Amino acid sequence: MSNDPLLQPYQLKHLTLRNRIMTTAHEPAYPEDGMPKARYAAYHAERAKAGVALAMTAGSATVSRDSPPVFNNILAYKDEVVPHIQNLTDACHEHGCAVMIQLTHLGRRTTWNKGDWLPSVSSSRHREPAHRAFPKLAEDWDIARITSDFADAAERMQAGGMDGIELQVYGHLLDQFWSPLTNDLTGDYSAETLDNRLRFPLEVTKAIRARVGDDFILGFRYTADEAEAGGITSEEGITISKRLADTGQIDFLNVIRGRIHTDPAMTDVIPVQGMPAAPHLDFAGQVRAATGLPTFHASRIPDVATARHAIRDGLLDMVGMTRAHMADPHIVQKITEGREDDIRPCVGATYCLDRIYQAGEALCIHNPATGREQSMPHTIAPATTPKKVVIVGAGPAGLEAARVASERGHTVTVFEAAPDAGGQIRLTAQSPRRREMIGIIDWRMAQCAARDVTFHFNTYADAADVLALSPDVVIIATGGLPSTHLFEQKREADHVITAWDIISGDILPAEHILIYDEAGDHAALQAAELASAQGCKVELMTPDRTLSPDVMAMNLTPYMRALQDNDVTFTLARRLTNVHKSGNKLTARIGTDYSDHSIEAHYDQIVLNYGTLPNDALYHALKPQSANKGAVDYGALLKGRPQPTSKGFQLFRIGDAVSSRNTHAAIYDALRLMKDI
Repeated sequence: MSNDPLLQPYQLKHLTLRNRIMTTAHEPAYPEDGMPKARYAAYHAERAKAGVALAMTAGSATVSRDSPPVFNNILAYKDEVVPHIQNLTDACHEHGCAVMIQLTHLGRRTTWNKGDWLPSVSSSRHREPAHRAFPKLAEDWDIARITSDFADAAERMQAGGMDGIELQVYGHLLDQFWSPLTNDLTGDYSAETLDNRLRFPLEVTKAIRARVGDDFILGFRYTADEAEAGGITSEEGITISKRLADTGQIDFLNVIRGRIHTDPAMTDVIPVQGMPAAPHLDFAGQVRAATGLPTFHASRIPDVATARHAIRDGLLDMVGMTRAHMADPHIVQKITEGREDDIRPCVGATYCLDRIYQAGEALCIHNPATGREQSMPHTIAPATTPKKVVIVGAGPAGLEAARVASERGHTVTVFEAAPDAGGQIRLTAQSPRRREMIGIIDWRMAQCAARDVTFHFNTYADAADVLALSPDVVIIATGGLPSTHLFEQKREADHVITAWDIISGDILPAEHILIYDEAGDHAALQAAELASAQGCKVELMTPDRTLSPDVMAMNLTPYMRALQDNDVTFTLARRLTNVHKSGNKLTARIGTDYSDHSIEAHYDQIVLNYGTLPNDALYHALKPQSANKGAVDYGALLKGRPQPTSKGFQLFRIGDAVSSRNTHAAIYDALRLMKDI
């Protein structure tokens, strides 16, 4: 028996959990037709197989038809969900992992123009800023109906073999009733007394207990401190926590601190990179001490040391490491085997959550197998025939290619023109708030070092250097260089610099600068943050109708906090069409896609962010000599089959050496190609 606090079993009612690590409720948006089908089960089963003790599935499985999903939630109000829940449960139970699910009614945290087009309902007459629907005030028949819906959904989960459920009581309908900030009702459910505010959540609890019995595990994930004037204070939150414990009907508390009604509020509840780790852990410990109930908590607990502290020092009974398990599903296995240094780090990029709102599915920025368990491996299998692989470029794409190839057992050589690995990630990590991104590179360098990959830094490799090694496979991962073109213009713009120049510090920002962003990614925001922090007058302009559309809510929040505090000007739906010099100033010709309107404005400096152009000269030099002429068999790639081989070396390019994309795309390129080489 290990002495590690994290590996000690925990008795939750009748259920023995094999260790103290769990994944808390989150919706990766993998359901199909509202059902958790094979992809969903495979995602959780991978973590169960590696040792997670408890999988709290779903982020807010919805119990009512007037709670339509806003991020592809599980539809717990349908009877047809039961066999899918059973398959999900069985997939985790097979590996010794307990399984529960989070149930909710979203209340005002949804919209009316999805699902059955029913009006949203709440105890508040105000819309939630994040989802924008104005709700109707709940009537007595709504309350009775939704109470019954909760009980029906709990019964379905019990029929599907779940070990228990938790009710979502922060930001959603149950919380809207008990928060004084979101209760505009009169009568028995009004905000006049705490008893009134708690009435609906406790009636729901009682109805569920009457339906599923006393043995089925039931908990609350709830806010015990809204951290906002007029809301639930920490003192009242402790009182509520004690009241929950005193009911005798609740088996565990899963503690949250804060609100989620706006993007900034949610970012404080679920911090991103550059924000403090585990900011609410001590408060969760106070709740545990006050109530004596089993206490769970998750809020940016990304590393084993913090998780171990939470259990060892009695702050929690079960520690949630949810985003960490998206980066590496095998954390528990690696702890057990004494391989903590081998854990792929969560770098706090929160690409996972932002992807849900941007594109409808959660993906990890540097583990492309997450969410693709049916087609992409988390553990690399050895190749039957070792090969000589030469990789040019040691950015994220090249390093992932080197890591996977070396795990396959190939002999790997990497050329890199710079003195250090990292590519654009090393550039990104120069900003203090985003320095954790370098973990993407450091982990891969450590993996390569453990497998004897040969690196040649400060080496601008040419075709002769590559061919001198008699390679079987050549991977061009040389990345891209920032484009200085304007939209659909054939020549580079005059007198401009790039966002890279500002981020790297190669060029200092001028007193009054225009940052023109047509890529919509992090780089323009990062340059604006750095320039404004130095006291520059900054205008951030985009031709898009929204600011930085590829940077979603949670990652946008810290930028906006910094930029608005520094009085940066944001200009939307304006297109930079030309730049010329006027004395010691630059004159920008600015138009719009919506009309022929055009103006001129004057700046000291104009900074472009228009993606990258492939650095592909070496690829084209090698292409005529390669066996495949650089071609990728997409059919084989997408079906997980090796690329066709013939006499001579195979040549492939990946990442930004192909086209301007992002870190996840670059790493995914490398994994899905190299896993079969």
